[in-house]
Amino acid sequence: MSDELEQALEAAFSEATRRYQERGFQRRVGFGNRPALISVDLANAWTRAGNAFACEHMDDRIIPAMQALLKGFRKHHLPVVHVTTCYEITDRDNPNTDMGLWHNKIPIETVNQGNPDIWAIDSRIAPIEGELTLIKKRASAFHGTYLAGYLRSAGVDTILVTGVTASACVRETICDGLADGFRTIAVKEAIGDRVPGAVLWNLFDIDAKFADVETVETCLAYLDRVGRAQQTRQAAVA
Repeated sequence: MSDELEQALEAAFSEATRRYQERGFQRRVGFGNRPALISVDLANAWTRAGNAFACEHMDDRIIPAMQALLKGFRKHHLPVVHVTTCYEITDRDNPNTDMGLWHNKIPIETVNQGNPDIWAIDSRIAPIEGELTLIKKRASAFHGTYLAGYLRSAGVDTILVTGVTASACVRETICDGLADGFRTIAVKEAIGDRVPGAVLWNLFDIDAKFADVETVETCLAYLDRVGRAQQTRQAAVA
């Protein structure tokens, strides 16, 4: 994104922030007591150049941010969910396709279940034993999946959402997460898109209405607080 576009967007958001705050928007949902990391579509089709869904700033920003977050979650043995998207019936003429009607808008037939390399989680942030990989069929990681039930059974009250894209799957996941009763945190440096300006605009709007946008640094400090609280509880029981 050009410096001129970024400056123009920041100027517009500054004025919009004033208007929102005057009307009571941009309140804080806050961090809860037990977080989970929800990583949306950070699979090869989105993270590697040359694919139809490839997004910007993977190598220099999003993957390093994810690596830091994964290290924090794994250090404290907190839940991690890697979400990806693929389809078993990619014939667009088949009325029984699991693509639904979405293929009429975007080329989701390229994410064919028969080609696992394309929808596998990027090897730089690959799941380890004990972490869940969830396949979705629609934009939201909650729509038509068992994600909400899984999180509740794990005692989760807060979701840190990362991935792509800010304008679609990440945004829809955040909106549904809030609707399902989870405290929603959008991790600023770990969210991307394909279109210049889309991340800035969507994070601004998400922060106003659906989630708290927080930095990786703030989230890591929060994870350490959660980890210390867990240790204190465990020591008290022992």
